[in-house]
Amino acid sequence: MKKNKKSEIDSGISDQSTPAGEGKTTVSIGLNEGLNKIGKKAVVVLREPSLGPVFGIKGGAAGGGYSQVIPMEDINLHFTGDFAAIEKANNLLAALIDNNLQNKQNNLNIDPRTITWKRVMDMNDRALRHIVIGIGGTANGIPREDGFNITPASEVMAILCMSKNIEDLKQRLGIFLLDLRLIKNPFCPRFESRRCHGLTLKMPLSQDLVQTLEGNPAILHGGPFANIAQGTNTILATKMGLSLGDYVVTEAGFGADLGAEKFMNIKCGYGGLAPDAIVLVATIRALRHHGGAKKEEYNTASLERVSKGYGNLEKHIENCKKFGLTPVVAINHFPNDTEEEINFVKEQCAKQRCTSHCLLWFCKGGEGTRELAQAVCDVIESGVNHFKPCMTGVYRLKKRSK
Repeated sequence: MKKNKKSEIDSGISDQSTPAGEGKTTVSIGLNEGLNKIGKKAVVVLREPSLGPVFGIKGGAAGGGYSQVIPMEDINLHFTGDFAAIEKANNLLAALIDNNLQNKQNNLNIDPRTITWKRVMDMNDRALRHIVIGIGGTANGIPREDGFNITPASEVMAILCMSKNIEDLKQRLGIFLLDLRLIKNPFCPRFESRRCHGLTLKMPLSQDLVQTLEGNPAILHGGPFANIAQGTNTILATKMGLSLGDYVVTEAGFGADLGAEKFMNIKCGYGGLAPDAIVLVATIRALRHHGGAKKEEYNTASLERVSKGYGNLEKHIENCKKFGLTPVVAINHFPNDTEEEINFVKEQCAKQRCTSHCLLWFCKGGEGTRELAQAVCDVIESGVNHFKPCMTGVYRLKKRSK
């Protein structure tokens, strides 16, 4: 591999199963530290935290221990304001819909019973998921059922992360599918507010540069959830990282059966990206879970359960190989992991021709990920990986006839 070639490493795809997650973000940050420790010019590009998980069981999304980005408190508590802009753009459209219902000259003829577009807020407020609005009399709108989603679930967030520039963003924001049941064929009314949406989101198009505890660059931009969207940072941020470093570490949310598929087929397909390596994050406690351990037994050593649960990790490895990438397995180490369990996982990974490494990023930072960083570089330099999406898509916006 030529030295001047930029390398993208997808290191956030996780064998995720337990409520607290398995450490995609922290391993991504730790790998970036390790790459810089061995003399590589590396940048980590991550999603921005949402206040929902921050105030939930998973906590903040700025890393942990000696593998975190700073200022951690500000980053977790809306350091950039991008989420607030997403909320405004999303809710601007919601207000326009209800204003159109209120207007006697309703030229869209929307049936209020079939509107699926919801408002958003960046908080897990279950009481607002399903509500009734417009009950303040004739001057305050048409009564109908509505609700709030969390901001990362907004389609505006997903579109921002898939946009290549301001014009692409404005064009996509101008088309929204509001009602699939009103008429036989879905319709997409184009609001004149497209320009307003573009202006609302103009500033959030700028990426946010922060740093790790070891002073290495980190870019945070965008934060869609992976269960309802693509679950990766913006295309713009990833390409910005590639323009600044020789190695770019990014992450994909959820398990490799979901996060990898969306990252490879959607983001890489549309963004013209081709990762050189993939790091599969796994934990012994997750394997215990897949082997039958209950929640209160996740931290109890059991080679039998790890042995039974390895089938889950085995399938994730197979999924990654379908994209032409043999993963490097990163075992995110916890204090209750035994040598016997770790060695078993390493032996099984070796049978699948995968290198595996136990990480001590939490207590050692970059020093605890040197081995992983070197293994990733070796895979990239060997040229054995040849990325190929599992599906071919045609990505273009079509103008609908009136």
